[in-house]
Amino acid sequence: MDAYSSRATGRAGHVALGTPQLRALRYVAARSRGGPLGAGAGVTLNFHPDRLVGKETVLERLAREGTYSSQFVTGVGNGGLTAHPGGERWRWETRMFGGAYDEAPPEERPVYGALDHRRRRGGAAPRFGSAHLRLTAATLARTTFCYPDSVTEPSAFGVACRMALVELAEAQVRDPLDDYVEAHVHGGVELDRDVDALVLDPSFRDTAVEAAAARLPCPVAWHPGFVLTADELRRHPDYRGQEYVDLGVRIAREGGGRLDPRVLGEAARTGRHDPQAVKKVWHCLARFGSASTNLPP
Repeated sequence: MDAYSSRATGRAGHVALGTPQLRALRYVAARSRGGPLGAGAGVTLNFHPDRLVGKETVLERLAREGTYSSQFVTGVGNGGLTAHPGGERWRWETRMFGGAYDEAPPEERPVYGALDHRRRRGGAAPRFGSAHLRLTAATLARTTFCYPDSVTEPSAFGVACRMALVELAEAQVRDPLDDYVEAHVHGGVELDRDVDALVLDPSFRDTAVEAAAARLPCPVAWHPGFVLTADELRRHPDYRGQEYVDLGVRIAREGGGRLDPRVLGEAARTGRHDPQAVKKVWHCLARFGSASTNLPP
């Protein structure tokens, strides 16, 4: 989960003068090139709705708090866990945003998502989870972008009115889990203000995840779903490694011979598996599961 509350903004979501958010936006805008972002493109925030944050799931926490919080606040995430002073993510943000957040409290920092210019039904960056929040068009005015992911220390940046990153991303051939344009939403993400819909995997129908989703102040939608059979998983030992194929096959046996987000989440919550290993199995499921409806081959 990668998100936070918007204490520096009003209900309209405007970034206030003199705030770290405004300084970050101006810093990135000065380094951005290109024309305005095309009509219809938006930002999605992918996450695993059933992973635990303490004793509650991510989605239960979202329903209770009404805000999507960053790793600096939650201490959990679906990428590297380095969101702390002096950590890698802290250093990346110092570089990307010109030190705007160096003295800011954790809840002031941006949340991470991706630009949905490819219109993928599983969200713009399924690498980070089977569910996604589809943000309103209004959030684009306070969003910055980079390509590729900030872990690579990129030199190409964008904002909605200066966006050359889509052409750059579409001109390169990368793994479909890595070809997203990373987005940073400054000024908070409140579910009743900034979200058009929560989009879930159909494996969560009639589960506690769907029940928690019903308590959110935004519409709920469903994408076609990520599904991967054990036989198909065995065909891809070179993707993340044989050990993760073996783990995925063991977990699939408990799910009737196939993997889907619900089955994988149940395995993750048992505590019997290394979370980083489960993450690698998810990468296999996201990459090869139902590829015709979610990701290009």
